[in-house]
Amino acid sequence: MSAPKSPRKGSLQFWPRKRADKLLPSVNWDVINSGKNLKGFICYKAGMASAYVKDNTEHSMTKGKKISIPVTIMECPPLKILSVRFYKNGNVIDEILAENPDKELKRVIKLPKKKSGKLEDVKGYDDIRVIVYSLVKKTNIKKSPDVIEIGLAGNLEEKFNYVKDRLNKEISVSEIFERGQLVDARGLTKGKGLSGPVKRFGLTLKQHKSEKGRRRPGSLGPWHPARVVFRVPMAGQMGMFTRAVYNNKIISIGKPEDSGLRGITNFGDVKTDYMVVRGSIQGPQKRQILLTYPLRGTIRQAKKNFEFMELR
Repeated sequence: MSAPKSPRKGSLQFWPRKRADKLLPSVNWDVINSGKNLKGFICYKAGMASAYVKDNTEHSMTKGKKISIPVTIMECPPLKILSVRFYKNGNVIDEILAENPDKELKRVIKLPKKKSGKLEDVKGYDDIRVIVYSLVKKTNIKKSPDVIEIGLAGNLEEKFNYVKDRLNKEISVSEIFERGQLVDARGLTKGKGLSGPVKRFGLTLKQHKSEKGRRRPGSLGPWHPARVVFRVPMAGQMGMFTRAVYNNKIISIGKPEDSGLRGITNFGDVKTDYMVVRGSIQGPQKRQILLTYPLRGTIRQAKKNFEFMELR
């Protein structure tokens, strides 16, 4: 009988498996297409629930019926523009700071003392992006805002007009996303600390008569070269990894007075705008999630049509 064979365990796509350096990931905004001006939004995970919806999907086996689906509730406080970055050939050539930024920003970044110039004075750029921060003080989560750079859609004139119009104003999630569209969720997974190779890489448990433990690899490597190769699955950090969940369907977007979302376990009350997304989103309660327009939307997910009825 030939020796049993199986592919190696653990993807090298995510390497090294260590804790992420920051809570909100960097995004290549050039590859994300958007119909609206702002390509992303900062939200906070409140928790999961089951939602009753009416399935209006064409050719669905449950078309016209009331079904229950798993959903994730996210609170989306408004954003404000902190500064405008002007790019030339991929490099920042100038940055204009907004007037009177919130005092809570001093907890996160060091604000410059002198005033910056005017938007109209910048010349010779080929791209515009904005640094935004969340007004998370309006929620029960925390006071320190989250700051991130977000790309803009449209040509240069449309980007400039949008920035000029929205500077020093609040931006709500309903201006960026709408019910029924697809979004990608980017953020950190729940941290699990030190984990063994079975949980971390999906090794198969060895036979119970095996030597030197069941929950470990059979061999750490050959005699020559006499070293442990980095590809060998071993114990280490599990969780707090940057991951992206693609093509999540937005079931509902609403205002806090219409939601009745109160007393959510480990979260509390939803005080600002909220969003209900089908399926699960990575991370624990209160984790900041960057929602973006879909990188590669699929027809199968886009054609699904659910009429939101109630949460339970």
